[in-house]
Amino acid sequence: MNRKHFITSASVLLTSAALPLKTEGNEIETASVFPAYLKKGDTIGITAPAGYITLEEIQPAIKLMETWGFKIKVGDTIGKKDFTFGGSDEERLNDFQHLLDDRFTKAIMCARGGYGAVRIIDKLNWAKFRTKPKWIIGFSDITVFHSHLHKNFRIASIHAKMCNSFPVDWNLAEPIQVETIESIQKALSGEKMEYSTTSNENNKPGIAAGVLVGGNLKTLESLAGSPSDINTTGKILFVEDTGEYLYSIDRMFWNLKRSGKLSKLKGLIVGGFKIKTEADTEDFGKTLEQIVLEKVINYKYPVCFDFPVGHQKNNFALKCGVKHKLIVNQNECILKEIR
Repeated sequence: MNRKHFITSASVLLTSAALPLKTEGNEIETASVFPAYLKKGDTIGITAPAGYITLEEIQPAIKLMETWGFKIKVGDTIGKKDFTFGGSDEERLNDFQHLLDDRFTKAIMCARGGYGAVRIIDKLNWAKFRTKPKWIIGFSDITVFHSHLHKNFRIASIHAKMCNSFPVDWNLAEPIQVETIESIQKALSGEKMEYSTTSNENNKPGIAAGVLVGGNLKTLESLAGSPSDINTTGKILFVEDTGEYLYSIDRMFWNLKRSGKLSKLKGLIVGGFKIKTEADTEDFGKTLEQIVLEKVINYKYPVCFDFPVGHQKNNFALKCGVKHKLIVNQNECILKEIR
């Protein structure tokens, strides 16, 4: 795809107090709480709350984050395997809990996605974390944590690549890999994030401002009705997915519409969707863009397609639970953090 990306930075405040905030429908929620941004010498913990990964596989991530000036604490689940999981439910729970409570750990990098976060989310004790929050980083299955943190605590988090996406040889990495991974460092260090991508002809123009929420669409659908269910009222929602048939994507967007999650949005961002196809599968008859536009036809907010987020190389760091401005016009789509 023909896209351009840029990231700009500026100084920002380290934390934001939890103040009352009105949303559409007269609902009351609190403003986002920002974990402290990292400085050189701070520690990032690495854990595997979902799929398994080896110590060897996370070495490129460790080495690079150390060049950023951070110390790395490797969790007990790295190298453990219980079928597809990074250790048993109890092992993954205990490892994640330890990093949540450890006062020396300033951020938690999830080593990879896969599946497993939902199996431990309800047993985690967030008491110490709420007193002194830290950045939780990841995407895909880690959408469970992003949604849970915002729904229950209004604590900001970072939707971004994980250890399994770091190149083995940084010197041979593609420019887009370098740019996306460096966006993690920028986000952790407190820079305001701003992205621009060339316009898709199916985009719906407009300007909107709101707290950014979202993640993997299938995971969000699976959280419906649970204590981690996403609240989209007055928000800018971003979604992405991989390995799904078009009919399944259609069903998921119907779920968003019928559950009211599309009706009170400020804006919608559609990221990368790797669509699954098979020779013996009937043609669904609608494109991804047609599926989405059918569901939002009666809403006036801006819609952006082909945004650089998802299961793809151009997967940039986004701060969930943080206010952003979305600008969609005939030439480009701009998403920028505002405070």
